Amino acid sequence: MNETRIERDSMGEMPVPAEALYGPQTARAVENFPVSGWAMPREFIAAMGWIKQAAAATHCEAGRLDGELADAIIQAAGEVISGKLDAHFPVDVFQTGSGTSSNMNVNEVIARRASQIHGGRKVHPNDDVNRSQSSNDVVPTAMHVSAAVAMHDSLLPALRVLKEMLDIKAGEFDGIVKIGRTHLMDAVPVRLGQEFSGYASQIEAAIVVTQQAMGSLCELPIGGTAVGTGLNAPADFAQSVCLYLGEELHLPFVETSNHFAASGSRDAALQASSAMRQVALAMGKIASDIRLLGSGPRCGIGELELPAVQPGSSIMPGKVNPVICESVIQVACQVVGCDAAIAAGVTGGVGGILDLNLAMPMITMNLITQIKLLANVARVFGEKCLAGLKANVSRCGELVEKSLAMVTVLAPIVGYDKAAELAHEAMKSGKTIRELCMEKKILPADKLTELLNPAAQTGQQ
Repeated sequence: MNETRIERDSMGEMPVPAEALYGPQTARAVENFPVSGWAMPREFIAAMGWIKQAAAATHCEAGRLDGELADAIIQAAGEVISGKLDAHFPVDVFQTGSGTSSNMNVNEVIARRASQIHGGRKVHPNDDVNRSQSSNDVVPTAMHVSAAVAMHDSLLPALRVLKEMLDIKAGEFDGIVKIGRTHLMDAVPVRLGQEFSGYASQIEAAIVVTQQAMGSLCELPIGGTAVGTGLNAPADFAQSVCLYLGEELHLPFVETSNHFAASGSRDAALQASSAMRQVALAMGKIASDIRLLGSGPRCGIGELELPAVQPGSSIMPGKVNPVICESVIQVACQVVGCDAAIAAGVTGGVGGILDLNLAMPMITMNLITQIKLLANVARVFGEKCLAGLKANVSRCGELVEKSLAMVTVLAPIVGYDKAAELAHEAMKSGKTIRELCMEKKILPADKLTELLNPAAQTGQQ
């Protein structure tokens, strides 16, 4: 049997695992919420550590907290930030909607560890570690901080590299003319580089919306305490905490302009999730197109040659599948699902109720999941697919020449109806538009050659 110790909180005595740094409120949460087995994200726990560290430093500087005690809290919070104490944060994501259990988990762990650092002098989780704070402003602040840091440190760098790689491919493929496709049917020619420039532009837009969302997340709810009024928080507290966090994490954190909106709603998280959905759908579209253009290799489109990274079948020898593209597409699907969960959590009457949102742990988990998945799969997509992606130039040229849509350039000269007749006849006969036009002497040979130059049809001179 596991050894326990008995601790007391405002509800009475509670057994706690003997070696645990947390206390009775965390133990109650573990007992009350055996739901998913998913602990809160490591990024969120680290952000909580930063906030507790900032609060202790702020109170110490203002003379509201003993220097040695503050130092012990700051050191203990630093161990939380580093991940050294991760084993002591067992509270399930699907807990109290305010995240109070997770806040108290952090408070109890830091208090007990600070007591050890401080030579056994008792550090109180509420009076000392949680001073001037409420779960109702700390938890959404940690949500914002963790998401903003993950975007800044992980997602944005990955997206910038991805865009650069797409730009490189756009230049590399710019001289290759291929057939365009609309409705999955042959259309007029386009350069492969033009298609890839479109992909690069999508990722550029994804970077912009991510930066905008990160900016909104840098407006922090800290200082509003329970319902946005700031009860029990000194006037300079929020500003000082934001300054500390900004200096340590290199992001422009500021106090929210309206604590009541920051307490009752999660609009910034919703904006961030919407941005992540846009990023995901852009990447999913690009991956889907690359997968389709690489289909075959002999019996599909086959205009692209994807890197072979692993065997594709347990029964068909030699088969190679577009597995990296499939990974990207699955991530896109998951991010859309996370966005739906966040939207539900923000919805009035569901998570957003009067003066407090009551789905914050779930929203946080899904938002961090989105950012991490996108950052990771963007790197994988670039390194394992785009870097080794090649164009099948001969296949591109072959399909352009066969396309009935080549007749489009003749329509202004012979008329739409005559051009349509030529297309239908070419389809029935199996001849190319060029062959049929030469046979029927529709135009002089030199004029026909000029008009049916596929590169000229793409705007390339």
